[in-house]
Amino acid sequence: MFILIFNQLLKMFIIMILAFICYKLKIVNQEGNKAISNLLLMVVNPCLIITAYQIEYEPLLVRGLLISFAAAIAAHIIAILAAKLFIPAKNNPEYYLDRFGAVYANCGFIGIPLIYSVLGNEGVFYLTAYMTIFNIFTWTHGLSLLEGSFSAKQLKEGLSSPMVIATVIAIILFFLQFRIPGTVLDSMNYVADMNTPLAMMVAGFSVAQADLKKIFTNFHIYKISLVKLLVVPIAVTLLLYITRAGRDIAYTTLIAASCPTATTMTMMAIRYNKNYTYASEVFSFTTVLSMVTIPFVIFLAGFLIP
Repeated sequence: MFILIFNQLLKMFIIMILAFICYKLKIVNQEGNKAISNLLLMVVNPCLIITAYQIEYEPLLVRGLLISFAAAIAAHIIAILAAKLFIPAKNNPEYYLDRFGAVYANCGFIGIPLIYSVLGNEGVFYLTAYMTIFNIFTWTHGLSLLEGSFSAKQLKEGLSSPMVIATVIAIILFFLQFRIPGTVLDSMNYVADMNTPLAMMVAGFSVAQADLKKIFTNFHIYKISLVKLLVVPIAVTLLLYITRAGRDIAYTTLIAASCPTATTMTMMAIRYNKNYTYASEVFSFTTVLSMVTIPFVIFLAGFLIP
């Protein structure tokens, strides 16, 4: 598993560097970045999720999906506790962003292409559970961090995200065993195959906009990254080992939890008038650093998860 993850991350990193260069050379601007992000979020990811559920019904898969939901809830609770423990509010005016960044992972843009490449459709099938829990926690606990409160209306908005809607549609089709016509399904698969390159290009464009010198000399961000990229994934690894979760479920949950800070933090910081520049710096730094920490975490997990 370690070799698979390392090789895939290396490929993804190369695409990210290419996107970084394209942005710096002004081949792509911020409008292009926004367009590609929307395409990925609104079309490509939903296609990938729906096609992942176009498989034969098996009780073991359903059981695995339920276990994945439980594992995702546990992983988020671990992250929330770790953030509260290691990132105090005292003398830290941006503590709410620090905690948000330490808890919520980029399980969509980074998690989907990485898990799809090493575990295939079954991995994406289980990942949808993590993504659904991510959306629920983001619009409840995450919003309470930023605003001090949340409402049912805001939660409804989070649950109406394209990926959650696609997951609901996919699950319905799965249980009904409704098969999408072959030609349409093949077309959707072609679109879904764009997920990895587009996701890494979006990451590369975002990193290109950051002041890397400033970020790499801000040692406070290192602390957040340590919690997000090492403390939380290692704690999740121990939980998965103790509970003896199945291999595919365990690695899907672990990879999702090991992903860098979610792009959602920057978007919500902009929306709720928080320090979005700092939020984007945390996102950029953890994204670059995760190319090293994810293989490291998987290497360690290999000793506990067969």
